[in-house]
Amino acid sequence: MIERDHASRMDRIYGGQRHIYDLTRKYYLFGRDRLIDGLDLHAGGTLLEIGCGTGRNLIRAARAWPGVRLYGIDISAAMLTTARANVAAAGLSDRIVLAQGDAAGFDSQMLFGLARFDRVMFSYTLSMIPPWREALAQGLAVTRDMGRLVVVDFGTQSGWPAIWRKPFLAWLAHFDVTPRAELAGEVARLATSLGRTCDTRMLWRDYSQMAWVA
Repeated sequence: MIERDHASRMDRIYGGQRHIYDLTRKYYLFGRDRLIDGLDLHAGGTLLEIGCGTGRNLIRAARAWPGVRLYGIDISAAMLTTARANVAAAGLSDRIVLAQGDAAGFDSQMLFGLARFDRVMFSYTLSMIPPWREALAQGLAVTRDMGRLVVVDFGTQSGWPAIWRKPFLAWLAHFDVTPRAELAGEVARLATSLGRTCDTRMLWRDYSQMAWVA
């Protein structure tokens, strides 16, 4: 089921932004390519990106990992319009399948004909999802037993001076972005409850944070 208020809000924010999203975000969404390059996928494997936006990450993953089948969901119909156009322009429509869905409650079997995936990726999306804990749990629920869930997102900028930190966080809030200070603890809690291993780390003095659950 799609949370309509949140879907409408994302369409309002990114209805215009989607046209310049990839051009502008490359300057401050750090760690995305590092995450993709470390996916360690093999031909025939599967990757789901939750909150796929413009499709940029899926296109890069398709090129980095030949033979992998890729899937993406996003709650924003506007973003998916751009993503489908980008995927088609890249000549990857036969490998990348996109669908509209709510990160905190989607049926991957219904959307894609697959219940679970080898890799599940969140890239700068948990900070935009109000029920982010539920979305993280949902991501783990569709990760194969021997698979891996990976996350990269904004940190709380704790290692930066207040003269930088306060205006930057205010600017993020303008786009409904809230860094999740509790991400590491929530990842550890979920991993423990499922008998999985995990690792979290801060990057660039907590500008960004990364997490893995395997």
